[in-house]
Amino acid sequence: MTKKQKRVFICITKSNWGGAQKYVFDIARELSKNKDVKLSILLGGNGELKNKLRDINIDIITIENSQRDLGIIKDVKFFFELLKLFKKEKPEVIHLNSSKMGFIGGLAGRISGVKKIIFTAHGWAFNEDRNFLQKKILIILHILTIILSHKTIAVSDIVKKQIGNRFNKKIIVIKNGIAEINFIDKKSARESLSIKILQKNQNVVDRLTGNPIWIGTISELHKNKGLEYAIEAISKVKENIIFVIIGEGEERKKLEELSIKLGSSNKIFLIGKIENASSYIKAFDIFTLTSITEALPYVLLEAGKAELPVIASNVGGIPEIIENNISGILTSTKNSEEIKNSILQIISNTEKIKYLSHSLNKKINKDFKENDMLKKTFEVYNI
Repeated sequence: MTKKQKRVFICITKSNWGGAQKYVFDIARELSKNKDVKLSILLGGNGELKNKLRDINIDIITIENSQRDLGIIKDVKFFFELLKLFKKEKPEVIHLNSSKMGFIGGLAGRISGVKKIIFTAHGWAFNEDRNFLQKKILIILHILTIILSHKTIAVSDIVKKQIGNRFNKKIIVIKNGIAEINFIDKKSARESLSIKILQKNQNVVDRLTGNPIWIGTISELHKNKGLEYAIEAISKVKENIIFVIIGEGEERKKLEELSIKLGSSNKIFLIGKIENASSYIKAFDIFTLTSITEALPYVLLEAGKAELPVIASNVGGIPEIIENNISGILTSTKNSEEIKNSILQIISNTEKIKYLSHSLNKKINKDFKENDMLKKTFEVYNI
């Protein structure tokens, strides 16, 4: 008798590429190899995650009304779309990712009788810059999401701690893990990024050929990422440096205007979205992540794999990756002066660069292995 496959849905609100989407992709890629599982990914939109899943032949179900922003009519339609699907397909496991998918998917899952509802908290929306009432509503919704789920995975210790002790038994910490990356070598990566820079601004040829120090980041252009403080810091540094930002988002115009206002548009380059951006990371001499809120960012794991010295905000789960002056430099949030001083500290000390880079690489290879993350996650699935 043929063994019946276990039906599993992994669900995420949006298909743009970010940390949560990478997490979903890595789990889906590995789980798809299990012949005892019939896997589908539920998502909204037509972003990079969808394309990557198609490339490895993973079944995708597009949820038409899935969107990040609040919209009562669409959210009600979203709920009934999920409810209908869960009742029809009868999955044994649904794994929910992102705040909205967590609450609406958890409610639909409970009503339709799903045996195992798992929610991964990639961070809490109440940590974002919102007004008091919005934060209180979000706290309630997050608590309800945990109650609706049979098990909640927190991607860092701080994510678990921030929700309080009441749900200790329902929350398990499984930190993000990363596999080896096929990096492009420094020379080739710089040549490729230089072409993209020059396509936008031909007047910076001398700057690029003048052997500058490359400082860079890979980031969504979103207010949570604190990019304006990095730009302010770069504008204060008189040494021969450039700042390259890989990524796209709603804050582009504001950040471009700030660079012009500070007289730094000839050394600050927003080059947009790049496919497989992390493979270019060796182009940088220093990596920055000046976020206002974070859970456990993959991009720092990638920078560690590339053996780069890192300057990052002392916020969220970042200190679980970066130990100050051991495996990187931590700065206060929204503090361009500290970011500037950290840059100067690193570029003036070759030995410090080697020490920070080696220490971070060693920590990532020891404590943030993808195989460990996958094994622990599938134990929660009971697969």
